[in-house]
Amino acid sequence: MDITKTKAYGATNSVFSGLSEMEIERQAPKADEVHIDILYCGVCHSDLHQVKNDWHNTIYPCVPGHEVVGRISEVGSAVIKFRVGDVVGVGCMVDSCGVCPSCQQKEENYCEGPVGWTATYNGYMKPANEDFNTFGGYSTNMTVKESFVLRIPEGLDIKAAAPILCAGVTTYSPMKHCNVGPGQHVAVVGIGGLGHMAVQIARALGATVTAITRNQDKQAAAEKLGAHEVLISTDAAAMKAHELKFDFIIITIPDAFDVNDYVTLVKRDGVLTTVGLLGPYKSAINNQEVAMHRRTISGSIIGSIAETQEVLDFCVKHHILPEVEMIPMQDINKAFDKMMDEEVRFRYVIDMASLKK
Repeated sequence: MDITKTKAYGATNSVFSGLSEMEIERQAPKADEVHIDILYCGVCHSDLHQVKNDWHNTIYPCVPGHEVVGRISEVGSAVIKFRVGDVVGVGCMVDSCGVCPSCQQKEENYCEGPVGWTATYNGYMKPANEDFNTFGGYSTNMTVKESFVLRIPEGLDIKAAAPILCAGVTTYSPMKHCNVGPGQHVAVVGIGGLGHMAVQIARALGATVTAITRNQDKQAAAEKLGAHEVLISTDAAAMKAHELKFDFIIITIPDAFDVNDYVTLVKRDGVLTTVGLLGPYKSAINNQEVAMHRRTISGSIIGSIAETQEVLDFCVKHHILPEVEMIPMQDINKAFDKMMDEEVRFRYVIDMASLKK
């Protein structure tokens, strides 16, 4: 099988000092695969967690990037959905076991196989060994199985579309699962990369949307995104006044927080879903508050391939786009620093032409 050398940016070991340019190998497409020339790649907060080994599962070298938009340059002999020249996307997954109940029901993001789904970078979702690794979109090209490639709809700005492949579907999926729609009151906690997409999607689904943030400076931005109301979480009186108000709350905070601050805002039989946080809450859940109003506390991880295509089409229909700042690949470490300092406004997207130069 043909192997080509590819430029990339990645981390070499767990003593994290930033990403640096490196060379990785890509294989020519098999019969059911396509080769993609990467144009743009979104910068997700999980990219930062992964390269720093915050989840204690990182395989090095680690080349992040799972919000990929590119153009197909080669197709395998059995490919039927795509052709050379198509603009496509790749999200968080590039494979799954295909035979477990979740995969059979087209919910690949909950693959129950021995190693779970195959992540776009960092190998299997549950790494079995360090002999198998995958490299993500902080590179000039990649080869992906046809069934895990998304069609970028006409009318969607490809320079801004990349974050929909993670931030968009990660917030859309639990809303769809919980039947968010007209007549419901929805709260979005955290108005960052995920949260700014959640506000737009919930509004387009017909819900009355409240943005909850500790940063008063984000009020105008949240309202511009479509929030009907902005609640400052450090305002104890305002939080108290919103108890038992929301049918659905989605929390997008990526680091440990006290979920009990938000449980009391949920109505009887309402749902609170956490996305983005892959670890314990800062404090244990007070089950008395959960039980007294039959509230449901849940989690959700990314979305299926079908849901990812669905949210791409939904965003075109409702004129939803991520708010992005374009950067060259060479500025990725500065971007990571700003993410850690919470200075980024919603989402960075890397222009991969900068790496090709």
